[in-house]
Amino acid sequence: MLDFRHVGADLEGFRARLSRRPTFDARILDEVAKLFGERTAAIHKTQALQEERNTHSKAMGAIMKSGSPAEKDLAREKGKKLSEDVKTLEVDTKDLEDRLEKMMLDIPNVPHASVPDGKDEHDNVVVRTFGEKPTFDFTPADHVAIGVDKLGVLDFERAAKIAGTRFVVEYDEAARLERALANFMLDTHVREHGYREVAVPYLLNRAALTGTGNLPKFESDLFKVPYNESTDYFLVPTAEVPVTNLYNDEILGPEHGPLPHAFCCFTTCFRSEAGAAGRDTKGMIRQHQFNKVELVRFTEPSQSNAEHEKLVAHAENILKKLGLHFRTVLLCAGDMGPNAVKCYDLEVWLPGQDAFREISSCSNFEDFQARRAKIRFKKEPKDKAQLLHTLNGSGLAVGRTLVAIFEQFQEKDGSVRVPPVLVPYMGGLEIIRKRQV
Repeated sequence: MLDFRHVGADLEGFRARLSRRPTFDARILDEVAKLFGERTAAIHKTQALQEERNTHSKAMGAIMKSGSPAEKDLAREKGKKLSEDVKTLEVDTKDLEDRLEKMMLDIPNVPHASVPDGKDEHDNVVVRTFGEKPTFDFTPADHVAIGVDKLGVLDFERAAKIAGTRFVVEYDEAARLERALANFMLDTHVREHGYREVAVPYLLNRAALTGTGNLPKFESDLFKVPYNESTDYFLVPTAEVPVTNLYNDEILGPEHGPLPHAFCCFTTCFRSEAGAAGRDTKGMIRQHQFNKVELVRFTEPSQSNAEHEKLVAHAENILKKLGLHFRTVLLCAGDMGPNAVKCYDLEVWLPGQDAFREISSCSNFEDFQARRAKIRFKKEPKDKAQLLHTLNGSGLAVGRTLVAIFEQFQEKDGSVRVPPVLVPYMGGLEIIRKRQV
């Protein structure tokens, strides 16, 4: 979240910068201004009373030494009243600050100056493209036709019988390819990119989701798991949440090793997709349950821009090694998630849909999450603790990568070529064909 002190001190500056987000309702800043003014007045009044109390305390010595009993009683009463008034104002100030902190939870991050203006995905900017669109001497099928009809390895009907819509059962080589992709991604990020692999809980508490900005704004997109009368858990929507919260309310000092700290994590992810009603209901593009390898980096503020570019390059490297045609897109202010200051999407080409589709989203949050989750660092033990910057990105969404392989590497006979880098993970299998029953 933003610092209410910075917002209140430069209200019109923040109003102008946040106006780049078309959906932002600036009226909340009017309420911030009102509370911030009340807080400022309360602080000034407190300081004045503290000075009066200090002056009175100095005078008390002389009164207690030579004053009459009535004067002494009066001095004691005045001192007591001043202390009580100071304490009341301090409580009032704390209440105003708590209200301002709560309001900050509903205010999005400020877009970076390098982020283009725009309303939606049509205003995003293609930064670079890798490879060429694959060509076919036949009409390419989409992944549903390939997986269900041609190979018989995807089953949406039985998944619906078990759980409902937006789920899939994978058989045989599809299940193995999903596992192979996850292992290949983790191995690459650990061995080549220097990430530390971590496995995390799939049930999260409210504090963790609030720390990364998922709550309170996006509760409808989460799957809630009631535990008891006082506790709710939520199924993990992305490994970004538990991995970022590994350092919740901690100060990283020299004893923790130099920044950046980089983690990669495989999880199954669960999303209700409440905000995507009617979109991508067919196939594996937008499901309630999917697998993903996530990248999270913790860095010094001065290095976060460079670390962001590095994280994007790591995600791109997976697609390059797989030989998939994709493009890197810089999101405009209107299409960017509320927590990010800057975001790149990697979009892979799906010939069956004749369209590019997002396969990774790589964001720099600067100190937005760190302030919420109280994640700080010190270069030296005697230094003052300061907020670090957090970054994350998919490296990659496993199911969508499987979809891209099915569509880009399909053959006329319905088979699918396995990318050479995955052949060792597939036990030497080079072609996925329909099994003969």
